[in-house]
Amino acid sequence: MVKKKKTEVYALGRHISLSADKARRVIDQIRGRSYEETLMILELMSYRACYPILKLVYSAAANASYNMASNEADLVISKAEVNEGTTEKKLKPRARGRSYAIKRTTCHITIVVKDRSLNAEDEQMDSWIYDDVYI
Repeated sequence: MVKKKKTEVYALGRHISLSADKARRVIDQIRGRSYEETLMILELMSYRACYPILKLVYSAAANASYNMASNEADLVISKAEVNEGTTEKKLKPRARGRSYAIKRTTCHITIVVKDRSLNAEDEQMDSWIYDDVYI
């Protein structure tokens, strides 16, 4: 049995104080793009969600360079998803002793980075393994 190299690395941001819908608006723009292109897009967009997503993309690239010793030029955002997190609930005092509920939404963001060069090496290795099979 041949052990395959790990080609994907992820970075996870949990309980980010941001609406999931607003984060998805930015995530949809970077999904499937290269690392350099993603950085350029996130630095030029003027949404509040760009900064935490940019930090996660940097973290995923650092994880890839440390764990897989991959070059940043070969990285691609293979999967990016946003899920709803917990809702922080506060009570604001109102008139006549009543209270008003304030809901603060959070989200969980997952960025998965894939190395294109390792994927090409795996395909070459798979073809080499199956060349010796007799039918």
